[in-house]
Amino acid sequence: MNHDGAAPETATTRPEPPAPDVVAERPRRRIWRVVRNVAIGFVTLIAAIWLVLFITKGRFLKEPFERTVAHLIDRPVKVGGDFQLYFAPLDIKFLAEGLTVANPDWTTRPHLFAAKRIDTRIAPWSLLFGRRRLRWLDLTDASLDLEWNAAHTANSWTFTSDGKGKPFELPVIDRASLVSTALRYRDPRMDLLADLDFSTIRSRDARIGEAVRFTGKGRVRRTPFTLNGALLTPNDTAARGRNRLVLNALAARNRITMSGTLPSLADIEGVPLAVTARGQNAAELLGILGIVIPQTRDYRLKATLVKREAAYRFGDMTGRFGDSDIVGAFTVNNGGPRVHVDADLTTRSLDIIDVAPFIGYNPDLVASRGVAVAARAAGAAPARLLPDTSLRAEGLRAFDANVRYRVARLRSDSVPVTDLSVTVALDDGLLDLSPFKFTMARGTVASDIRFDWRRRPARVDYDFRMADTPIAQLLGGFGVAEAGTTGTIRGRLQLQGDGDTLHDSLATARGRIALVIPQGKLTTRNVQLSELDLGTFIQKMFEARLKEPVALNCGLVAFTVRGGVAAADPILIDTRKNVITGRGGFSFATEQIDLAFRADAKKFSLFSGQSPVGIGGYFSEPSLAVVTPQLLGRAGAGLGLAVVAAPPAALLAFVDPGDAKGAACGPVLAGATAKAQRTRDGKPRDDVGTGASGKAEDKPRKKFLGIF
Repeated sequence: MNHDGAAPETATTRPEPPAPDVVAERPRRRIWRVVRNVAIGFVTLIAAIWLVLFITKGRFLKEPFERTVAHLIDRPVKVGGDFQLYFAPLDIKFLAEGLTVANPDWTTRPHLFAAKRIDTRIAPWSLLFGRRRLRWLDLTDASLDLEWNAAHTANSWTFTSDGKGKPFELPVIDRASLVSTALRYRDPRMDLLADLDFSTIRSRDARIGEAVRFTGKGRVRRTPFTLNGALLTPNDTAARGRNRLVLNALAARNRITMSGTLPSLADIEGVPLAVTARGQNAAELLGILGIVIPQTRDYRLKATLVKREAAYRFGDMTGRFGDSDIVGAFTVNNGGPRVHVDADLTTRSLDIIDVAPFIGYNPDLVASRGVAVAARAAGAAPARLLPDTSLRAEGLRAFDANVRYRVARLRSDSVPVTDLSVTVALDDGLLDLSPFKFTMARGTVASDIRFDWRRRPARVDYDFRMADTPIAQLLGGFGVAEAGTTGTIRGRLQLQGDGDTLHDSLATARGRIALVIPQGKLTTRNVQLSELDLGTFIQKMFEARLKEPVALNCGLVAFTVRGGVAAADPILIDTRKNVITGRGGFSFATEQIDLAFRADAKKFSLFSGQSPVGIGGYFSEPSLAVVTPQLLGRAGAGLGLAVVAAPPAALLAFVDPGDAKGAACGPVLAGATAKAQRTRDGKPRDDVGTGASGKAEDKPRKKFLGIF
């Protein structure tokens, strides 16, 4: 204690608190030490991993690699031989022998990808940024199998089982060597299978060279083909850029070329491709696509092909078949249960020989040796014209179609046809050509034709309706003079038959044919010959008036058809001087003709044969019998009178008293049957037959749906 008794002070002093900056530095140092230690550990770990991988070449990662990749792409992945995966030194070194990537279960091949050996180095940073880059790629004996499923809803190169994953994309490759590379493509909907072999590919500095060439073979709709082609911009292709493709194919004697620029490898969706085709028969070309048409002569076509999903559109098409031209566009759609074709086609000039296949003739035979030879080659019997060639009904249920076709002019020596148009509708074997219109000699023919291939044999309906047509233009190629001829003709053919060929469908036909001739004038000597009024004919011959018009009041040439046999019903032509009637008929089955025409004068004629003129033979070789037994009988009677009485009496056998009964033109112009025909006095006619034939069944006739 001090002198005043107070406790003495302690000698211990309290330490002063540290400065604030010293307090803050301590945690930072601890964090730094942690980071440093972690970094050192990480680097050490990486170095250890790198060292382990480098020493072991990463071979122990084989099974983890298979499991990981299989999980990512939802496909089994196997490496059958050596496997290496390590850093060398910074790039990722990858080597696999016997590498396979499986296909989905529904495919026909077990592997999407298989390679005997794949050796590559991968830039690791490119994997982090999603842009895969290979420093080099050595690929040996590799094969890639690409397939669509039957429903065309999934393919083998889209990873994930539901088909909704991302398709495989090519990486960027700096240097490559590809030896013995093969590609297989299969599309069941198109019935297409292609196997391609690529030439050895070598590249440096991400440049492959001028072209990558390939060859191959395959089958499309049972038709084998071979092809060759090239990728003309392989460097752009390898860099996932645009690709110029050229392809040449040979299939069923058809040569096809295709060229264009694709946005990427194997991507043709919406890309215009230039296509050319030429061959001996366009039916073979379209048959590859499953489309059945009659055969054609040599053809050459070019068009622009654009694919959009299941539709393949061939636009801006131009070309020729035989001696005819064609332009337009058509689309082939494989998206339904059957192939569907939609087309708009136009021909400026259609050669009649190129029409021959549509009724069963070989156009090359028609052009070189004539219709008769072509008919025999098509199965027709001697002297017949109607072909017996099947119209290929078996293929008309494999596709559907809507086709609009127009022809400006049909080149023909005898029949002037222009402005032809037809709409073709095919639905599961039911083929309609309706409307089918054309102008013939300034008259319009409108028709509807139906082929029902759902029946066996096919049921065929023909319905042709001809409006008023000038006779001079219609028969100008057969000797009818245009000057002085004012007569017209109109008519209808309505038949139904069963058969797979034109001949069979007509040989079984039933229906009616009628041609009506209204009032007019006709200039031709053949009329006088058919009337066989020798007095009038000789008088006109000596007076040099052979082209004096024959005045027609009305006329009807009609036939009722049963079982392919057409019987006159009636043949009745009323002129100013005569009434011409006819009997008989013809057969579509045998193509024989047996017709007899008789002209009776309305006025007295001193020297007139007045005996029937017969038309016989076949469609291909008709014959005209002017000197008939009736005429010979009259000549014999005249000779007898000359012997018994005096020579001038022989003329009495050829005198025509002129008692022919004029026809009532009303029933004639209405196209009525023989039973409805009347004389001008209103009495039934008994000189025009009954419309029956001994070769046809005598069944009640149905009312003819005429247009008269």
